[in-house]
Amino acid sequence: MVSATATTSSIAQPWRTKSSWEELVKQKILSLQDDLPAAWRLSVELLERYRPSSLDHSYIIDAGKVLHDAPFFSDHEFNITEHNTATQLVGKLARGELTAVEVTTAFCKRAAIAGQLLSCLTETFYSKALDRAKTLDEHFKQTGKTLGPLHGLPISIKDSFDVGGITTTCGFVALLEVGQAKKNAPLVDMLLDLGAVLYVKTNVPQTMMTADSENHIYGRALNPLNTALTAGGSSGSESSLVAFKGAPLGVGTDIAGSVRVPALCCGLYGFRSTADRLPLFGQESIRTEFVYRGIPKIQACAGPIAHTMEDLELFMASVIGQQPWNYDSLSFAVPWHTSFEAKTDTNTKLRIGVLPEHPEAPLHPPVRRAYHEAIARLQKAGHEMIHLPEDPATDINLANRIAYQYYFYGPKKADLLAASGEPMVKSVVGHINPLFTGDLPVSMEADLTTQMEGLWSSRAKYTDAWRKVWVDNKLDIVLCPGAHCTAVAHDTWGWPFYTAIWNLTDFPSLVIPFGRVSKELDPDGFPAKSHSQPGYDPELIDGAPCGVQIVAPKFQDEACLWAGKIIDRVLHQ
Repeated sequence: MVSATATTSSIAQPWRTKSSWEELVKQKILSLQDDLPAAWRLSVELLERYRPSSLDHSYIIDAGKVLHDAPFFSDHEFNITEHNTATQLVGKLARGELTAVEVTTAFCKRAAIAGQLLSCLTETFYSKALDRAKTLDEHFKQTGKTLGPLHGLPISIKDSFDVGGITTTCGFVALLEVGQAKKNAPLVDMLLDLGAVLYVKTNVPQTMMTADSENHIYGRALNPLNTALTAGGSSGSESSLVAFKGAPLGVGTDIAGSVRVPALCCGLYGFRSTADRLPLFGQESIRTEFVYRGIPKIQACAGPIAHTMEDLELFMASVIGQQPWNYDSLSFAVPWHTSFEAKTDTNTKLRIGVLPEHPEAPLHPPVRRAYHEAIARLQKAGHEMIHLPEDPATDINLANRIAYQYYFYGPKKADLLAASGEPMVKSVVGHINPLFTGDLPVSMEADLTTQMEGLWSSRAKYTDAWRKVWVDNKLDIVLCPGAHCTAVAHDTWGWPFYTAIWNLTDFPSLVIPFGRVSKELDPDGFPAKSHSQPGYDPELIDGAPCGVQIVAPKFQDEACLWAGKIIDRVLHQ
């Protein structure tokens, strides 16, 4: 077993916060309460009725009933938020069927309700959003034109993205004392230039390196489909908010599965783009060097979470069409290619590589059932399914060992937990215990240069082995599980075995929701194998969404979404 005590090189002692972490949190909570408009606050009676008193038992938050009972939420606002995708909304806004103020007001109110029930929000800036919407409406009235392809569309963003004048913490209490961001992250500027309306930032786990979403400042983000189950992490609150329809589309980041895991947990679509095709700079995590870019690492990347494939493509095509390299010098100057659209019709057939289930991470019964059913449907629809053999050169276990060492080697500038004295939350305490077994690529005791060279060589060799698989089999895409489990009990997800592999290779990857857990079809539960492999509890997890994952080679983001749309139609026709 890989050692769970392997550590990075020495960590410099950080500054100390002026106040205790408890006092900092208390002050922040009071300020958040002041930020919530009084007219949008749920009564104590409604909170007691709809917010679960315990997270040990399954509880589904019925958004329809909550919104019906909220006196400040109108039927018109319900229809706007409930019955429109992001793509439909931008169409109606462009045709003048809806105003930006109408749409923004509706989503601000619904997000405010979600924040009170699900703890999925960090910072809110509703008044700024409404002022922005008024400006957009005035522009449309005067010119008859939209400001851009996302004109008037409310978009939520993960807490880590800096917004000028707004606090960013990444779940660290110590960063409450850093103060407000001085300027926008490049992606924030891009979204504004595209016409979007930004109105909320969403919750993350302490450290942003677990598949859960809890910290001492903003609490635990809940999954509206079942509050006893995790919403995923580290973009779990994006999925929580989008699943509640408090946002038509959200933006997260992904370094080991942090967009795809939350999407899977909440029955949504999530896309991990090739690193640096979307601008990532301008995050508190980078500004404080929590993600240290001075040495070779697995690079985090941005990605959307949405209700449809079309919404994912709307986001990607709009942002890359805005030429992100003009906003962030680290972004690749690779335009968005539309040529794939010409190849899409009902007769398009794909060559799909099928990844075998790995014995080190056996699939939970409902996940296995959904995966096999997806394969069968695609084959019946005429797609050529190439079952890939087990191969030591592309072994997923090997990929995760390389990824594990990449995540935890190298210098870090400061221990931000020690800065405030806050304790680790439960999911952080155990998150470095890996699922896999075997030797690391290079000794963690070796000097930094040796580790860098060894990891680079191992990563390059592994990625090239996958290139050979694609070429030799003439594959369009690879189909694989999104995870070995569905959403599970809080703090039990463990290692992201089926997603971290594609961060290591930097292959764009997509989660498509498909199937659900059924205690009748999959009645036999089993206990957890280890902290890193949660058990299967058919009673607790009954009804949770399953999903499959689509993967394409590096820089073939367009191909991944193109194939994803074809597969999505087969799975959901």
